[in-house]
Amino acid sequence: GVPSDEEQATGLERKTLEAMKKGQDPYNILKPKGNSGTKEDPHIVPSVNRKRLVGCICEEDNSAVIWFWLHEGESQRCPSCGAHYKLAHYDVPH
Repeated sequence: GVPSDEEQATGLERKTLEAMKKGQDPYNILKPKGNSGTKEDPHIVPSVNRKRLVGCICEEDNSAVIWFWLHEGESQRCPSCGAHYKLAHYDVPH
């Protein structure tokens, strides 16, 4: 038969699949855990850099994405809906 993705994966893809089997998300592939998005409990956005481009879908059934740059430091608000986001430094596991 045709081998599955897990059977034929190698390198980084294989490490990612093995980690996800254990319930880990080493490269932040999955949707982040739900935070309220308030100033006190902002959405956490991992990044290996000092800034990251973030897309906010302000309403659940909205098809428009509001893009803005999130910088290291204090939390920032989405310019459209006001949800708060905070950049968190993240080291990529090797």
